[in-house]
Amino acid sequence: MAQDPVCNMDVDEKTAKYVSEYKGKKYFFCAPGCKAMFERDPEQFI
Repeated sequence: MAQDPVCNMDVDEKTAKYVSEYKGKKYFFCAPGCKAMFERDPEQFI
């Protein structure tokens, strides 16, 4: 399980619909809103 960096929910990497890559690392999200927030300012969440 991965942890959504925005809301800290557990996300299964195998079934995650929302994935973003930043600086060579993949981040997994529970919902499109969390993914969008992360992509606006990734440094805030890592």
